[in-house]
Amino acid sequence: MKAAYVDTSCLVAIAFGESEAAEVASRLREHDVLLSSNLLEAELRATLVREAAEVDEALFSWIKWVLPDRRLSVEIIRVLRAGYLCGADLWHLATAMYVTPEPRDLTFLTLDRRQEEVAEELGFKV
Repeated sequence: MKAAYVDTSCLVAIAFGESEAAEVASRLREHDVLLSSNLLEAELRATLVREAAEVDEALFSWIKWVLPDRRLSVEIIRVLRAGYLCGADLWHLATAMYVTPEPRDLTFLTLDRRQEEVAEELGFKV
């Protein structure tokens, strides 16, 4: 089974038909399972409301939600050792680390260059 963790930036690109949207959609379709923190929903809905755009509920149906049942301190520290990120970007990578102890077993999809660099440093496929 081919799984990927999806950062909010990917669904924002699709929702707004940005230049990367077709490529992102293609990359998403390459995976059997798409995972994300429910932070993605808050970030995406906030962006859509800010831009006065309609919410396409189908975007959320693609995602299997990862809901950690504990603090992610170990994962957060590990991510920060690989490189500094702001809170939301850090949370997404820490959540992806929670999913698998071996980052090489999971693809991390993002359009954020810095987040991608740190994900790669951690060993995720990007």
